Amino acid sequence: MVTGYSGAAMGYTVRQARTKDVSVIRVLIDQNVGSGRLLDKHTVNLYEDILEFCVVQDAAGETVVGCGALHVMWEDLAEIRTVAVADGLRGQGIGHLIVDELLVRARMVGVARVFCLTFAVQFFASHGFNEISGTPVAPEVYAELLRSYDDGVAEFLELDRVKPNTLGNTRMLLRL
Repeated sequence: MVTGYSGAAMGYTVRQARTKDVSVIRVLIDQNVGSGRLLDKHTVNLYEDILEFCVVQDAAGETVVGCGALHVMWEDLAEIRTVAVADGLRGQGIGHLIVDELLVRARMVGVARVFCLTFAVQFFASHGFNEISGTPVAPEVYAELLRSYDDGVAEFLELDRVKPNTLGNTRMLLRL
């Protein structure tokens, strides 16, 4: 779905990511790993997950300036992850444009709740996310999610093997 935006990020458009965008997504992630805003991802995982990603491009359609992904975890639950905006362009509404699009996608696939693990508490709160504690799934769903190989799911479940990745992050949830 391609959307235009009439807010601060006017002139930018959101579109489905393509395999040719992976190199730019890689750069956007790398710009945010050092600060701890994002966890590193292997490039192979970016290709595997390309259908989860949307990108924001400039008005000319030539430059990708942001990205984000929606990862469905269960029938009624998805995670927004890997939201990144190019250095020098933060604060212009591009991140909001990405999250708005990912929430549209969540509604389109029938997800009722969207989770994020973030340092950007105020940013996600402005989209209606609320801080939570614990893992908001039934025990039988928790048991099924334990079978996932996805590190993001492991973070959601607060498994010991990923605890160093989540230190200081805030768990947030939005009910659609």
